[in-house]
Amino acid sequence: MKPLATAYSQRLLRGQTPSYERLQARFAEDGSALDTQPVAVHCGWGRLLIGHTFPDPARLANELLNEQAGERDIALYVAAPQQVLAQSPQQLFLDPSDTLRLWFTDYRPATRVFRGFRIRRVRSEADWSAVNALYQARNMLPVDADLLTARHNGGPVYWLAEDEDSGAVIGSVMGLNHHTAFHDPENGSSLWCLAVDPHCSRPGVGEVLVRHLVEHFMSRGLSYLDLSVLHNNQQAKNLYRKLGFRTLSTFAIKRKNGINQPLFLGPGPEAGLNPYAQILVEEAYKRGIDVHIDDANAGLFTLSHGGRRIRCRESLTDLTSSISMSLCQDKSLTHKVLSAAGLNVPTQQRAGNADDNLAFLEEHLRVVVKPLDGEQGNGVAVDLQTIEHVQDAIKAAQAFDSRVLLESFHEGHDLRIVVIGYEVVAAAIRRPAQVIGDGQHNVRQLIEAQSRRRQAATQGESRIPLDAETLRAVQAAGYDYDSILPAGQLLAVRRTANLHTGGCLEDVTAILHSVLADAAVRAARALDIPVVGLDMMVPGADQPEYVFIEANERAGLANHEPQPTAERFIDLLFPHSQPAP
Repeated sequence: MKPLATAYSQRLLRGQTPSYERLQARFAEDGSALDTQPVAVHCGWGRLLIGHTFPDPARLANELLNEQAGERDIALYVAAPQQVLAQSPQQLFLDPSDTLRLWFTDYRPATRVFRGFRIRRVRSEADWSAVNALYQARNMLPVDADLLTARHNGGPVYWLAEDEDSGAVIGSVMGLNHHTAFHDPENGSSLWCLAVDPHCSRPGVGEVLVRHLVEHFMSRGLSYLDLSVLHNNQQAKNLYRKLGFRTLSTFAIKRKNGINQPLFLGPGPEAGLNPYAQILVEEAYKRGIDVHIDDANAGLFTLSHGGRRIRCRESLTDLTSSISMSLCQDKSLTHKVLSAAGLNVPTQQRAGNADDNLAFLEEHLRVVVKPLDGEQGNGVAVDLQTIEHVQDAIKAAQAFDSRVLLESFHEGHDLRIVVIGYEVVAAAIRRPAQVIGDGQHNVRQLIEAQSRRRQAATQGESRIPLDAETLRAVQAAGYDYDSILPAGQLLAVRRTANLHTGGCLEDVTAILHSVLADAAVRAARALDIPVVGLDMMVPGADQPEYVFIEANERAGLANHEPQPTAERFIDLLFPHSQPAP
């Protein structure tokens, strides 16, 4: 009956969908297509319910309603969704994602080789932990490996992409063999949970994971690969279109729950918020806190609960006084307050005439130039060693504030510690933007490509500017924008590690030295600020030495997921909204 099943798929591709009963009849004719029991494959985060293996819409709807707390079930290949939704319209909804299919006869192998990482199966507890950290960083549900349907019973296989230099997991994908899962007469397969580390600088990870899955299932004699992609995820759709995927006219149904809320409620007033405000609003919604969006573009919103009303601009709230805010904004005042509290700070003075600036440089040999009141790394230049570079950096900084500071430069890693309610909640090493050579593209092209990846991964919040500071970093390494970077060569293209200029974060909360944590809390108390991001230069997150650089009254809490920054923020504002233990 293979020709009959293939003809059915061709009708799906043309948008012709038969009734639920006719679909059941067609698959039943094959004899091997339907198991004696409906098929539900557990993937660790929830179950895939194979729609045409269920004898009637009511049975499928009831199984969706049996979804376990904290999981997400998906009913796919539902030919007549209205019949299933009619069973429980208040609890079920039609998934707005598109289903795409790649027939393996249409597949063309890659013509470009991507290097620097390898693909292998998930094998150990450590692998699962790394995959789950990646999934949580992309706001995906983690996998409980103990719940997985075994592969010999038709369960899924998970693959990961591992950086060859660092050994870090930078991508993952799940595949399902339909022949072993539900005796698919068309010998199909599907792809789920494709995720790439948002901070990954290596190109092609997502494409290679998809191609690996395609070629893996091709080698098993299967015929096609299906996947589900959110209807507005244009970046992913562009990749799939390049690989030859076409739209499949079938449907998926899910249960209404907190995880799926954005899908069945659609965009609300919070849709225009940036990621730093959105993460807080979403946590407030989960707690039943009333949210009013005052100005989405500015990140302004008001939270109300139990007679308490607090206005917020991202993580800046009514709880932060104007004095505390000014102490953070004026970097010279920050320096004085932290120094008076007995904390380690760099030597600092206001930029003056050329002679004064030269004297400061000769004393410290390497200096930092920054605007007195600035944010997001704008106007900051580090490790300046000539008076010409210092003077040029001062002029660039004056575009953001006419008052400019000179500081002694200190070697080390840029560490951000988030303190909420005078407790350390998260810590991350911030690394400057970098590119990896492929022996084909010049430095400018590599920067532009990496900048596009960072923008896509951060909803437009991170990009690498092609400015004087980037050019200085490139030239200091012996290259220029037109240089072809050798394959595998790593090039840091910024000296500062700010996220908004293309930097990325490595979570180090678990290894943070107690001296650093204590210094951060003391700094927050000295500034009398309840929510703050404190920046230090350190030799390592697990070592006690530090020098404070600055304090940020808007800490960018979304950058530190999966650490519970949003949860602790809402706990601080509305302590009675905490879930019961």
